[in-house]
Amino acid sequence: MSTDTTRSAILTAAERLYAERGFGDVTLRDIVAAAGVNLAAVNYHFGSKDELIAELFVTRSIVTNRERLNELKAAEAAGGGRAPIEAVLRALVGPTLRGCLGPDSQRSDAARFMIRAAIETIPPIRKIKNREIDHLRKFAAAMRRSLPGKPDAEIYWGLHFALAMAQQTVRDSERLLRLSEGICDLDDVDGVIDRVVAVASLALKMGTVGTSEVAVSWRR
Repeated sequence: MSTDTTRSAILTAAERLYAERGFGDVTLRDIVAAAGVNLAAVNYHFGSKDELIAELFVTRSIVTNRERLNELKAAEAAGGGRAPIEAVLRALVGPTLRGCLGPDSQRSDAARFMIRAAIETIPPIRKIKNREIDHLRKFAAAMRRSLPGKPDAEIYWGLHFALAMAQQTVRDSERLLRLSEGICDLDDVDGVIDRVVAVASLALKMGTVGTSEVAVSWRR
């Protein structure tokens, strides 16, 4: 194989195996056997299993983040430089949910790999998530434009909670299906996005709640 073909074969095999079996149950020997290469090729191109996982995750994340920012840009252009908070949140969570939910997405290796990345906490992916936040700062700025006067802390909490709802929906989609006995339709991806956006935007539009107010509300 050429160098590029070998690298591509390793990435394709690794993504499929991780999607099917998870990160802990797949060894480098499994990957080289599936890719039809030798172990030295993996070490040459990636250095380690963690680096291979990181490259796969970064590659998929770049696609998602690009889609997010394109949707944000379109929403703000349509609003003359300031989009409604619902549109900003839709651009934030929509690509993740569309990429991982629904009958078509769930059958692809790429989607199942990203679902595994959401379910299983492993160091190389956690490091990337904690480091690659520049695109999220752009969403925080857009949220400030949507909600002028909203304290920065509320903006960041709102962004965090919106992402958390999307990730939790992806992580525990099977549990939700069983719990609801199929009433919650996770194949209706647009409906799922609508629900996440509705809850997140409602929380952001509410007045700022201080610690003392939260304590009083709980005592009631």
